[in-house]
Amino acid sequence: MAQESRNGSNQKWSYNVLMKRNAAELLREALALPPEARASLAGSLIDSLDDEVDENIEAEWDAEIARRIREIDEGKVTLVPWAEVRRRLTRQ
Repeated sequence: MAQESRNGSNQKWSYNVLMKRNAAELLREALALPPEARASLAGSLIDSLDDEVDENIEAEWDAEIARRIREIDEGKVTLVPWAEVRRRLTRQ
């Protein structure tokens, strides 16, 4: 088994170090974005992990989202601000 050296002679090691540094830089830059941009970026990254789209599941989620929006519009549910949810969760 070949030894990995720090002088860059082993491309796999160099690639991993470079990717870790780049990932850290990307994370630092992403965390500096406004909340809406971070949420959009997070959604895009999660979407990029889905290789297959199950149309039935997508249709079910669409129906669930429509149901929840309808309940909000009809005043059937009480919305809780994120700050309150976070406070409740950290209390547990």
